[in-house]
Amino acid sequence: MKCLVTGGNVRVLGKAAHSLSRIGDELYLEPMENGLSLRTVNASRSAFACFLFAPLFFQRYQAARPPQAQPPRCKVLMKSFLSVFRSLAALEKTVERCCIALSPESSRLVIQLHCKHGVTKTYNLAFQECESLQAIFDPAQCPHLLRAPARVLVEAVAPFSPALSEVTLGVSRGRRVVFRSYLEEDTDAAKAMMTEMSLSEEEFQQLRAQEGAAITFCLKEFRGLLSFAESANLPLNIHFDVPGRPAIFTIEDSLLDGHFVLATLSEPDLCSQEPCRPGQGAHSTAHLDDFASDDIDSYMIAVETTVCEGAMAAPRTPSPLSEEEEAEPNVVPGTPPLKKFRSLFFGSVLAPTEPPCEPNPVLAEDSEGEG
Repeated sequence: MKCLVTGGNVRVLGKAAHSLSRIGDELYLEPMENGLSLRTVNASRSAFACFLFAPLFFQRYQAARPPQAQPPRCKVLMKSFLSVFRSLAALEKTVERCCIALSPESSRLVIQLHCKHGVTKTYNLAFQECESLQAIFDPAQCPHLLRAPARVLVEAVAPFSPALSEVTLGVSRGRRVVFRSYLEEDTDAAKAMMTEMSLSEEEFQQLRAQEGAAITFCLKEFRGLLSFAESANLPLNIHFDVPGRPAIFTIEDSLLDGHFVLATLSEPDLCSQEPCRPGQGAHSTAHLDDFASDDIDSYMIAVETTVCEGAMAAPRTPSPLSEEEEAEPNVVPGTPPLKKFRSLFFGSVLAPTEPPCEPNPVLAEDSEGEG
């Protein structure tokens, strides 16, 4: 793979890297015929982000050589990739073009910054070959949609403290969109600072949501996408469903697409109505913040037993990554097991010895290669 980025697009690429760094510690690069994909996922598998840069974004773009060869897929440390684009101001002022090349033979991602006055900076980043990281989601299946200029949303969340972890987005009486601080139940209300911002329907380019609809999600990741959308002067689409289902944030342009999929906080009363997983009593629904208490293995065994209708499989070492599935552009799948922020990624913990039965994860990730 080899591509050349010139002019202001170098800063756009760097800005995308900064947005992705708010989510994951590893960056997945996948050159495809329809563009270069940059993806990441956080450690808890509750947030996924992807930027797809179309071939027209580059001055020159070659996914694979020869054309019939399989394009290489790799992942690099986010910290290493971000070091190349650390100073966005310097990129804009000094860098004239950026050349990115994948060398599978040496397992190196080579990035060259051609600067003014004939200065060339070369970065050789070690990478690991891997399979494709892909989320399964369909924004069209979400009943609620908000679309607004990024500037409006940036101003809406600006008053919130940088230390605030989660924010609640909802539609209130009079079809006003409200952003409100979310605090844990055990937070001392006398010491906590509550912030609420209200926007009228006229501020939005599209508002398709019923009054009372609300979700709670992580503010840090949301700000990362907002920062990129504002710099690119693109409107942001927010697709969401009931609490506990993933919220999908998208930006679209002729040169690039961006998708952020974030887990949302489950409502305790909704969680209490769900069936308990094997080995757990009804009282376990009260401990929504205890990540360690979730019996993931038992849950996935129950899922596969149900889906495969009793097909037996020999237990193996659990893997945090799912096996490769056919990518059907599909519906936003069902709600995962109980968590404060429910994980979006659930892979198979059993490898069927018979022809495999497809599980129903919320997000699917192809298994990593050893390379």
